[in-house]
Parts: sequence; C-alpha cells; structure tokens
Amino acid sequence: MLKKMTITAVISAATLLAATSASIAQTKLKWAHVYETSEPFHTASVWAAQEIAKRTNGRYQIEVYPASQLGKEADINQGLSLGSVDIIISGSSFAAKSFAPIGVTYYPYTFRDADHLLAYTKSDIFKELAKGYEDKSGHHIVAVTYYGVRQTSSNKPIKTCADMKGLKMRVPDVPAYLAMPRACGANTAPIAFAEVYLALQNGTVEAQENPLTTIEAKKFYEVQKHIVLTGHIVDHLNTVIAGALWKKLSDEDKKIFTDVAQEAAAKATGEIKQNETKLVAFFKDKGLTVTEVDKNEFRDTVLKNVAFETFGYRKADWEKIQAVK
Repeated sequence: MLKKMTITAVISAATLLAATSASIAQTKLKWAHVYETSEPFHTASVWAAQEIAKRTNGRYQIEVYPASQLGKEADINQGLSLGSVDIIISGSSFAAKSFAPIGVTYYPYTFRDADHLLAYTKSDIFKELAKGYEDKSGHHIVAVTYYGVRQTSSNKPIKTCADMKGLKMRVPDVPAYLAMPRACGANTAPIAFAEVYLALQNGTVEAQENPLTTIEAKKFYEVQKHIVLTGHIVDHLNTVIAGALWKKLSDEDKKIFTDVAQEAAAKATGEIKQNETKLVAFFKDKGLTVTEVDKNEFRDTVLKNVAFETFGYRKADWEKIQAVK
C-alpha cells in the first residue's frame, strides 16, 4: 500500500513538474518587421529568436513575422502598444512619431558614414534620445542595426539637386525622409513600402530612395534606369521591445534579450556593410547607369532650405551627433 502511494506521489509530482515546465515554455512572443526573408534583418531576427529560446531554456518561444505579415511599419509600431506584437525592427523615423527629437538621426547628412552612426549608438546623446522615446512611448530600444546609406534610384538622369525638380518620387511618409527630395524640388508620394515596386513599374512614381541593399532585395532595379549616389541618409533600424513585455522581464532576462538583440544587430550590420560594397558593380552589370553626385551641393541645399524646427528636432541634438567621434 505504502509502495503504491509512493509511486502515485512520484507520478503526481512528475505530472505537476511537466505541466509547470510546459506552462513556462508556453510564453510565446511575436517579432515583426517589414523586410524580406532573404535580408539580414530577417535572418538575424530568426537567429535571435532561437538564441533567446536557448538561453532561457525554452521559457520564451518567439515567432518571427517578416515582410509586413503583421502589417505595415506604422501598424507594427502601433502593435507594440496594442499588444498585437512584442518585438519589432523599425526605424527611428517611426519612433519619432512618439518622441520627435529622436528623428533627428534621419535629418539628411547627419552621419558621415556607418562607423559614425555606430559610434553614435554608444554615445550619451543616443542614451538621452532613447530614454526620451521610452519615457513617451513606454517601449524600450535594445539594439541598433546599420541599414545602409540611402541612395536614389530613378528613371530620369540626376546629376544635381536641381535635376530633381518636379520628379515624381516615392518617399516614406516621414518628415526627415522628405527633407532632401523636397529641398531639391521633387514631388513626393507616400506609397507603402510593399507597393513601391508596382508604383515604379506602372509609372505612378519615377523614382524612390533606399539603401542599395534594399534596392537589390526588392528588385527595384528591374523597373529603374539610374542609381544616383546621393548618400543623403546613413540609415538604421531599432530593435524595440514592447513596454508591457519589458516590464515583465526579470533583470536576468532583460540582459539576455539585450545581449542577443545586440549580437543579432552586429551580425546584420556586418552583412549589410559587406553587401553594400558589391552592389555598385551589380547594378552596372544589370544595365543601370550609376552616377556619383556632389553630396556637398545636396547637403548645402537641405541645410539652407529645411529648418530643424520644421520636424520638431532640436538643433543642439544634431550638433552633439556631429561631434561624436
């Protein structure tokens, strides 16, 4: 009888332990972005999801939703507050809708190059802006990934800023992205990212701007004739954790999520930098004309015609970024 009771107790304990373990393992999270599965932002996100599961002994299971599966970029940013998504990769231009000053990083010609951008992410001014965003939105930026230098593609040749006058150009509906094209006189159209290829193909717009890696991944080169190296924005993406999730994480888990996100960002950054160097030759091989322009001419036009205050940016922040070494 005693033996039977002991066996029953052991089975009950094992069942309870299994149920508890299963319950712990059932913390499922959604990680969303708008990029293609072939892009480093996605492959690094998948790696991060697997790595977080590994380092937390399966307590967190993260499903990555690429290519706007959970909505456009504005949607997934809203999803952080609505609870429909837990982690996203998105630009500071969208973070600026909650806290305008953080968008200063998208003001044209703010960063000299990728290394200047990465130095900024370790600076006091970055910490100040990220905290301002968190205070306003409740959400926490855990990592920053280099996205590439934004260039222009067009079906019309462009050699100077003035050549863009009247150009029908797709630009994200974000003030900082609009600054350079509008300063040069382009007619901008805020077409959703997922619809840009078709808009270029059917002539709704004649031009767009994105890093070379995105132009290649989205195959915009198939429906464009010119790559113009305007280099107007050294772009980046933030990995953002919803405030509701961040508050629930233990200090140990916060460190795991942060470490993994930053390692993933470093992986993607390395791939992007490597890929960018190869793409000028790739586009030439595809029959496109690649044009170097005088970036100082574009920069001077923007600084002359577009005030920081127009966007809610603080010029002092921009000056601090300029001073980052």
